[in-house]
Amino acid sequence: MEPRKFRTLFISDVHLGSKAAKADFLLDFMRHHEADTIILVGDIIDGWRLKRSWHWPQAFNDVIQKMLRKARKGTRIVYIPGNHDEFLREFPGTHFGGVEVARQMIFEAGDGKKYLIIHGDEFDVVVRHARIVAYLGDWAYDAAIAINQVLAFVRRKLGLPYWSFSAWAKLQVKHAVNFIGEFQRVVVEEARRNEVDGVICGHIHHAVMEELDGIRYINTGDWVESCTAIAEHFDGTFELITWQKIEEAAPAAEPTDDEALPPFLAAPRSGKRAA
Repeated sequence: MEPRKFRTLFISDVHLGSKAAKADFLLDFMRHHEADTIILVGDIIDGWRLKRSWHWPQAFNDVIQKMLRKARKGTRIVYIPGNHDEFLREFPGTHFGGVEVARQMIFEAGDGKKYLIIHGDEFDVVVRHARIVAYLGDWAYDAAIAINQVLAFVRRKLGLPYWSFSAWAKLQVKHAVNFIGEFQRVVVEEARRNEVDGVICGHIHHAVMEELDGIRYINTGDWVESCTAIAEHFDGTFELITWQKIEEAAPAAEPTDDEALPPFLAAPRSGKRAA
C-alpha cells in the first residue's frame, strides 16, 4: 500500500529511552506516511530516564535511523526540544544529520495561516518552578505505565482491545483536568501575543484540535499512550491521526555504522542542511 502523503507531519512526546515508548508503532506509522516537512515537537528522546537507567533497544535506533533516512531523501525535519530532551536547547540553529534544531518556530500552513510551534513545558509551572515535583511526577507516571503493561497483556489474552490505565487515571483526577484547561489557556495567550492564528504543541500527552477564543489550539498527543500525530494536508487543513496498526512483516532497518549510539546524542555540526 502506498504511503499517505502530507505537506507536514507533527510528532511529539515519543520518549525514546523510556520502556513505555511505543517505538514499533511510530516506526510503522512512518512507513505508511510521508511529508515534505516533519516537525518534532519535543520529548522525542527522554534524557531524564536515560540518566536514571540506560534503556535503548534496537527499535529506538530504528526510529532515529528512519528519520535520518527521510532527511537524506529530502524531507525537511525540524526538532523543537522539550523538557525531557532539553540538552538540545543548547544548540539552536545546529543540524544533526540534516535535522534542524530550533527552540520554537512560526509555521505558515498551506492556507497562509500562521502557527506558533512550541513544546509547551515553558508554560508548565511544575516543570519550571518545582523541578523535584516534576521528577516525582515522572516516577509516578512510570508506575502507571507499568500497570498499563500488565493490563495490556491480560486484555490481549482475553481478546480485548488496548485500554490505557494511565490515561484514564490522569483524566479522572480533577486537578489534572484543571491543569489541562489552564495549560491550554496560557498557551493560547502566548499564541495571541505572537499575533498568529494558532498554536501547535505537545507536552501534556493529550491530543486535541479545537478553537479557543479565536485561536486554533492543536496538541500532538504522544507515542507512549495514545500514539497520535497531527498531519497537515496541502490545502492547510489539519487531521488528527491515531495509529493502532502494526505490520507483522515490516522491513528491517537499514544497517548503519553507528547503531550503538543515537545520532541525536552525538556531537552536533554547524552549517546548512544538505539538500
